[in-house]
Parts: sequence; C-alpha cells; structure tokens
Amino acid sequence: MEFRTTFKIDPSVSKISYRTPVMFIGSCFAAAVGSRMQAGNMPVMINPAGTVYNPVSVSNTINSFISPARHDPESLFRHGSRWISFDHYTDFSSDDPQKVIERINRREEESRLFISDARFLFITFGTARVSRWKKSGRIVSNCHKIPASYFSHELLTPDEIASLWSGLLDNLKASFPELKVVFTISPVRHWKDGAHGNQVSKSVLFLAVEKLLCHPAAPAYFPAYELVMDDLRDYRFYGADMLHLSDTAVDYIWEAFTRCYFDDSSRTLWHEVEGISKAVSHRILTDDRNEIWKFAEGMLEKIAQVKSRFPSVSLDRETNYFRGLLSEGPDPDNKQ
Repeated sequence: MEFRTTFKIDPSVSKISYRTPVMFIGSCFAAAVGSRMQAGNMPVMINPAGTVYNPVSVSNTINSFISPARHDPESLFRHGSRWISFDHYTDFSSDDPQKVIERINRREEESRLFISDARFLFITFGTARVSRWKKSGRIVSNCHKIPASYFSHELLTPDEIASLWSGLLDNLKASFPELKVVFTISPVRHWKDGAHGNQVSKSVLFLAVEKLLCHPAAPAYFPAYELVMDDLRDYRFYGADMLHLSDTAVDYIWEAFTRCYFDDSSRTLWHEVEGISKAVSHRILTDDRNEIWKFAEGMLEKIAQVKSRFPSVSLDRETNYFRGLLSEGPDPDNKQ
C-alpha cells in the first residue's frame, strides 16, 4: 500500500555549481534552504536586508540594490533611543542614525555587486498580507515590535502582486539577462493570519505566481510547498511550534532541490565540503595532542584532495583552523 502522495520534479535545464552565485530572498524558508548552500561553502547571499515575507517587501528589497540610491537619515524612524529602517532587519538599527545609513548603503552595494554575477535568484513568498505605516501609508518589511495600532493591515490581490512583479521581472531581465528567477511558496504557516486567513493568503500567492510564470522572462517554480503539504503532510515534520519545519523536513526539501538544480558532481562535492566545514565546529573531546594532530592532518588531507580537483572552492577558513590545531605539534613524549 502507498501511504504518501509523491510526485516527480523535472530536473532544471540550468544547473547550480560552485561557480554559480545564487541569491535567496524571502521568508525564513528561503534562509533555511540557502543556509544549506552556505554549509557547503557555495557562493550564496541570503536576505541582504533581513527576512521579508510579502511580495511587496521582497520587491522593495530587490529594487533597493538594482536601482542605485543613497539613503539619508530622513528615511529612518526613531523608536525610543533607536533609529530603525522599516525596510530592514533589526540588526541594521542603532542609536546613531548615521551608522544605520552606512550599514544600509554598504549592504546594498554588496548586494548590487553580488547579483551582477548571480545566475539564480530564488524568491520565497510567505504571506500576501501586508502592514502599512499609518503615518505615511508605506508598506513595511519589519514592524520592529512597534504597537500594532500604528499600522493598518490588508491582503494583497493576485493582480496587484502580478502587476508589481511583472515590472520587476522586466527590469531584472534587462539588467541581468543571464539571471534565472525561481519562485517558491513557503510551506511555513503564517499563523498571525489565523488558520483560514493563512489558507486565503497562500491561495493569493499561488494565483499571483501562476500569472507570473507566463511572463516573457520565463521564471520557474520550485514546489517546496507541495513537498510538505502533499508529500510529507505529517506534523512530525514540523518543529515544536507546529508552524515551522523540522530539520528533517528541510533536509528532505534540500535533497529534492539538489536533485533538481545540481549535477552529480556538484552534489558529491557539496557533501564533501559540508563534511569538512562541519568538522570545524566538531567538539574535540580529548586532550591527547597526538589524537588532535591526527585529526587535523586527516582533515587537511581531505581539503587538499578537494582543492586538487576543484581549485575554485573556498576552504581558507577550514584550512586555517586545522593548521592552527597543528601549530603545537604532537606530544614529544608520546609519539605513536
């Protein structure tokens, strides 16, 4: 008997490799998948302005670095002693408004340079519901825990999203003709909308993306939502809050993702590099210098083997770490 409804995901014609810069922007699900690429030291940038959930905020983030503009303190808001940006994550905030502006301008310049070389842009929409700052009417990306009474809330329509993003896809195609845009819908429940509201919101996103898939820029779609809701569909694949995905679920999606977008050599290489990178955080449970020496030598040998086959792979951090373990040398009184 079959107890799951599995489905086939056609492999992408365009492939991701260690020479393929990739940008992820959107909900925390984008960060979860993007971080898997980071774990294998692949060239990736994740949410340069912080996590964003709705299509307008994602669009604003992208426009901020593809359309050059310098920020000034007039674009900030003072909340208590902190200066904040409604378009950016809390980490950008400061007691000094000039520091906030410097952080924003620096990050946008980094993002502009990165996307110029990127070959994939993965977009993850989490909700179609937006918050507006009542004073100006602008849609915000982050409310910064300011009382809800300062904001109004509304549900975008599929046509509003499709119209906004159609223009953005035109700009991306004109500016970065080699860039492949891939849409996903986050399987994470946006519970602030309630059970029914979450379903309505996700439906709006699906209808909007369906319209956008007909755009001349030929964006693609990866069925992350369907993998969870139609394939796994079990609460054991969720975290303790029953809203976010467990590591097992993210790993399952990651495997489907790599089968779709990686070639065999890149998948093999990712596993090798991820193992080396993970060894850096390995807790050494012995004081035996000879054992530590052997461990470090073994890892440096693995690094050398990878570098001999793939010279472009960055393993400088790992190399320096294991060389540091060798710096004291083996125990001269207990050589083996």
